[in-house]
Amino acid sequence: MKFTRKPGEPIYLRKHMLALVLAVLATIVLPRLYEVLVGPLSFMGRFLSGMGIAVAAGIGLYFLFRSSAENQP
Repeated sequence: MKFTRKPGEPIYLRKHMLALVLAVLATIVLPRLYEVLVGPLSFMGRFLSGMGIAVAAGIGLYFLFRSSAENQP
């Protein structure tokens, strides 16, 4: 049975899901990596760096994948 998309249903490719997982993991891993290599971060430092990474990753994902994830007619 061949799967067909409904009109207006977006395309999600494996590379989109992998990039999304990496963006989510980066919000956790990068502040921890900073703590291991440089020094301790306060809770507010971890929170703000995680939010900044999440916003930057979201904007990056939007611009990188918006053309390939657009809805099909």
